[in-house]
Amino acid sequence: MQQYDLIIIGSGSGNSVIGPEMDGWRIAMVERGVFGGTCLNRGCIPTKMLAYPADLAVQARHGDALGVHTRFDGADWHAMVHRIFGRIDPIAEGGREYRHSLPNVDVYEGTAHFVGERELEVLGTRIRGEQVVIAAGARSFIPDVPGLDDVPFHTSDSIMRIAHRPDHLVIIGGGFIAAEFAHVFEAFGSKVTIINRSHHLLRAEDDDISQRFTELAAERFDLALGAHIERVRRTDGGVAIELACDGGSRTIEGDVLLVAAGRIANGDQLRVADAGIAMDDRGNVLVDAYGRTSAPGVWALGDINGRHQLKHMANGEAKVVRHNLSHPHALHEYDSRPAPHAVFSNPQIGAVGLTEAEAQRRVEQTGERYCTITQQYAWAAYGWAMEDTTSFCKLIGDPRTRKVLGAHVIGPQASMLVQLLVQGMHLGNTADEMAVGQVWIHPALSEVVEQALLSLIEAFDAFDTQRG
Repeated sequence: MQQYDLIIIGSGSGNSVIGPEMDGWRIAMVERGVFGGTCLNRGCIPTKMLAYPADLAVQARHGDALGVHTRFDGADWHAMVHRIFGRIDPIAEGGREYRHSLPNVDVYEGTAHFVGERELEVLGTRIRGEQVVIAAGARSFIPDVPGLDDVPFHTSDSIMRIAHRPDHLVIIGGGFIAAEFAHVFEAFGSKVTIINRSHHLLRAEDDDISQRFTELAAERFDLALGAHIERVRRTDGGVAIELACDGGSRTIEGDVLLVAAGRIANGDQLRVADAGIAMDDRGNVLVDAYGRTSAPGVWALGDINGRHQLKHMANGEAKVVRHNLSHPHALHEYDSRPAPHAVFSNPQIGAVGLTEAEAQRRVEQTGERYCTITQQYAWAAYGWAMEDTTSFCKLIGDPRTRKVLGAHVIGPQASMLVQLLVQGMHLGNTADEMAVGQVWIHPALSEVVEQALLSLIEAFDAFDTQRG
């Protein structure tokens, strides 16, 4: 059996756990797939490299409304795939070669599973670590749909490398993966049908955001909502999905099927229970505030621990684990502040903190009240110049502390606008401090956020007046 000071399972965010302070350690890195993990190879990076040109394609269709005669003449799918993966694949290979070159690191390229306490089997070899970091991520969830095993389908792992742009892409699922790929392929000329159990898309977002996104999506995509899939079958041209929905029975035929029904942690595939590592009923490896699992000497970070399936949060957890491995008597905690996120569809969405439904549940549980306001883009000078009629920023705040509890933006540059609110929330500023403690550039789009904060302050003042 090979003995190591540290074993790292997963070369995504787990790759950054290794630092110069570990030059004297004997380290094993285990990776069963492409080096660099989900974000680099089949997640955040390549999807945004598609979303940006998709945004350009959508904008080109709507220039006439502003007196600019632009149009979309088509997309070169092969050129885009070559551009994207021609840049990404060498980075992944470079990272792999670098880790192989280090004298104190052994790289095991194969599937591993636990066989005992801090002990794994990989490629027929058993290895054991004084400490183990599990950073093995998550995978696409494949729902139990009759006939699905008998038809060709893609997940987010493979859809970006298909040889040809589909004529009709059918997507099962209504979350952020479905929303982003629907935007990409429709923008480039594909017909897109989205099949979703819920009556709204992006149900994890605030209800107002979900409702507005669904309304706008209906203008671009064929939506089959409130749907129950009865059977999937192969056809000469691709696949057919038979379903029952609010409008009755439907059969949808397309040439490419994308399953985007969510993601699940890979803890079960690692057989973590065999090492005394606890999981929850969704397969997430349970961790404490410091990233420790229930098994001594074993840590878990990133998607596999179920805290957040977000690359920026995984990177932060990797920094914490890296510190804690070398400082057992001065442990750092994982960031417990509200985690921001974005959906890079069109319209774009950015959010952080409580949704209104969560704020209402807090009222029911603790009696702590909240205020909420909605600020339209069109009410700010730049939004007015854009002739934007659908985008907005919604804030939820605590009238007692005068702090922002949740922020939800839908519209152009939502991921950047919400960052202004993330900063204030994470620094502990009140809405008053965020709004008047700085000078806001006029007439920048950021004034949407300034005006939203001022409206929230008015709501706080009105609440105090009513209570007084």
